[in-house]
Amino acid sequence: MDRHFVHELEDLKSTIIRMGSNVEGAVSDALRALQERDTLLARQVIQREPQVNALEIEIDNRIVDFLALHQPVASDLRFLLAALKINNDLERIGDHAVNIAESAISSGGRPVLAINIDIPTMGQIAIRMLKDALDGFIHTDAALGRGVLKADDIVDDLNRKIVVELTQIIRSDRNAVETALDLARISRNLERVADLATNIAEEVIFIAESQIVKHQPEKIPPKS
Repeated sequence: MDRHFVHELEDLKSTIIRMGSNVEGAVSDALRALQERDTLLARQVIQREPQVNALEIEIDNRIVDFLALHQPVASDLRFLLAALKINNDLERIGDHAVNIAESAISSGGRPVLAINIDIPTMGQIAIRMLKDALDGFIHTDAALGRGVLKADDIVDDLNRKIVVELTQIIRSDRNAVETALDLARISRNLERVADLATNIAEEVIFIAESQIVKHQPEKIPPKS
């Protein structure tokens, strides 16, 4: 195999990992801004969005060039096709981090709701899913990918529970409506982060094992 091609492929992977790290940091910072009512940190998350968008375009262009110029086959082709999807999923996660930061800003000046809404737990799980999906990509580890798929149901359940609790608040306390709606949006955005981390995990399994597990739950358990 051409050494230049191998080097370029590794450099592409490193760039995707850098983008993943940026996006993971954005989600973490957005949640910290929410918890600490830190509007400055939330604004920094929003200001960093153009960097993620620029990286997405750069990675997309490089992948298209690889496909056009080198006509890769087998594992290299699988990697590039998966990388194209992962790149898009990471950019969308960055968008959700911005949404969370915007909600943190809008809710920051209002009184805290006197109820235990479990968004911090949901955020921790979603971030762990994203981290594991990215680690799976780094190490071509299908087992990490499958672990992410299993965790998605936990986040979905938490989102449903939070929405029910917030709906009850909206019905009983008019003064809390705006804050409750912000929290519902944050919960929904975290649920989408978890969904996109799941998408990345599915691509990790595709790279590692040439298996398509999307919409095929029977393929989620580890191979015997």
